[in-house]
Amino acid sequence: MDARALLIVDPSYELLALAPLIRANGWELYDLTQPRQRAEMPPSASPLVGIYGFQPDNLADSAPFEDLGRRFRVEWIGLTQSDFLANHDHRHLLANYCLDYHTRPIEAGRLLQSIGHAHGMADLAGDDNPVQTPEQPLIDEMIGVSAPMLGLYHDIRKVASVDASVLIAGESGTGKELIARAIHQRSQRRNGPFVAVNCGALPATLIQAELFGYEKGAFTGAQQRKIGLVESAHRGTLLLDEIADLPLDLQSNFLRFLQERAITRVGSTASVPVDVRVLAASHTDLEAAVKTGRFREDLYYRLNVIRLSAPPLRERPEDIELLARYFLDLFVRKRGARARRLSAQALAALKAHSWPGNVRELINRVRRAEVMAEQRLIRPDDLGLATGSMTASRSRRLNEVKASVECDALLSALKSTGNNVSQAARTLGVSRVSFYRLLNKHGIKPR
Repeated sequence: MDARALLIVDPSYELLALAPLIRANGWELYDLTQPRQRAEMPPSASPLVGIYGFQPDNLADSAPFEDLGRRFRVEWIGLTQSDFLANHDHRHLLANYCLDYHTRPIEAGRLLQSIGHAHGMADLAGDDNPVQTPEQPLIDEMIGVSAPMLGLYHDIRKVASVDASVLIAGESGTGKELIARAIHQRSQRRNGPFVAVNCGALPATLIQAELFGYEKGAFTGAQQRKIGLVESAHRGTLLLDEIADLPLDLQSNFLRFLQERAITRVGSTASVPVDVRVLAASHTDLEAAVKTGRFREDLYYRLNVIRLSAPPLRERPEDIELLARYFLDLFVRKRGARARRLSAQALAALKAHSWPGNVRELINRVRRAEVMAEQRLIRPDDLGLATGSMTASRSRRLNEVKASVECDALLSALKSTGNNVSQAARTLGVSRVSFYRLLNKHGIKPR
């Protein structure tokens, strides 16, 4: 059996006396007590276990764990002294960063058992965070194995091969900008810039200057020429995020740009050609906005050459656990913090939640839990998904199902009776008054 890597960070060097015994039990020791030794650690070692020796000056210092945690995913065993345990901060650090601890003097047999146990736990933890494979596609940070996501990956690859405008529809938090970036990175423009513009965040008084740029002296404060966001995407891809928030007068200007592929900077009369692929995204129903006059119909059809839809998280429940584990592991590695796990109750809470904020909400809840959780196992309340929230979520979904069934029954009754309200009410066994109340509740107007 190949020797397994074991990290040692122990200024007392007490462990070195046990080194022959530890090696005889199948471990290869890597002493990382000094920073220089850490730099020389071979990447191929892939350690899963480490032993950290505490001294009076580092009882509550988490920095070494966080620093080493950015390089190695290991389970730590602490070496301390009985009198150190009276220090509250030291006890907290042991609980948060170490799987086990030993008080000096070291009992060799018990330490070897702990090392083996820690290795087994670390190995199991690796199974909890599966690596993406061809069966589990990962496009940038678009993660999912559900049917809606597999279909989306397929569409992205097809769309990327052409240079037409794309409209990306989807609720807030579904990753519309990630879809746009994936299209850009797989297109012939991948070596050009990708410029994302949040149309709703641009100041109304400066939006034209920000988009199309301006010449020196065009207005007070214009000390020099500025290239606009559209022109800065030359030979690349321009994403107009939340395009529905673009004011009507700017919609006209943008339509002219799409037709002529040229812009005019504020304060100039010269036309500047711009070669750019335009992608647009919106959580608003643009067709409804067109009907109400809030969005230009001609601009809508210019942008909606190809349409992609970002599926909401509630339509891809198979991906919830995969997403949660991925982002938890990502946040742990970025902070160099101790490894955490999602408890069975936390996973159940995640799957029961209705996710109105979609993937963005999931990311925020996992980040919160990684920072705030007191224990190694993350619980539902660490995620802000206590039992009450789970019950409310189930109740909301039940009400949605009931409402859908009611609405379908009303429509079916009206259709079968030729929109005769009295006959439709008798079909459902309710009074005309009750039938009209239900119609009003669901916003149905009989023809």
